[in-house]
Amino acid sequence: MFRSSLTRTSTLRTSIPKLFTKTITPQIRALSIIPNTVAAIIPNSSIPKHEMVYFPKITTTLPESSTSFRKVLYAGLYSQVVIMTVPVGGDIGDEVHTVDQALTFTHGKGLAIINGKEQAVEAGDLMVVPAGTQHQFLNKGEKPLILYTIYSPAEHAPTTEHVTKEKGDKEEDDGIDVAPEWARKSKKENEDAGLVKMSGKY
Repeated sequence: MFRSSLTRTSTLRTSIPKLFTKTITPQIRALSIIPNTVAAIIPNSSIPKHEMVYFPKITTTLPESSTSFRKVLYAGLYSQVVIMTVPVGGDIGDEVHTVDQALTFTHGKGLAIINGKEQAVEAGDLMVVPAGTQHQFLNKGEKPLILYTIYSPAEHAPTTEHVTKEKGDKEEDDGIDVAPEWARKSKKENEDAGLVKMSGKY
């Protein structure tokens, strides 16, 4: 996974009465490479470090570079970011998850069916699917329907990439594509294990 901290700039200005003003030159630090395609994103395969995770242009140009039906971008202790590209005439499948899901559409037009109710969706829309709710999304446009979705907690294995829906369905049916154990623990368990500290020191 590519991670980057925001470019940090610090300036200290010290004034000494009647003598001079000293300015320390800003120090700029770039901490890592920033991905410009979905293929360049390498997701974490284990418990994430306490670092920034940055996906530039996630609501505009980055999703267009995706060539797979589904790819996990990041898996955290309490959430997971996944990008999906539904081909023309395709759908994600009628399903129910035991986790919450929020889908943000970045390209194309589609139809959402949530617990029997229909709603047209397009680029710029957000759809929330509560845990335990039947849902289906169909591509109704002339171009791929692209979205990124946040599961809370994780739904898929941290390094999942399904080139096609068929591959994804098979891996789920075979019990291959499952969320890791560390992504299904409670806040108390993570705090007791020292994975989450209010001090922010690790």
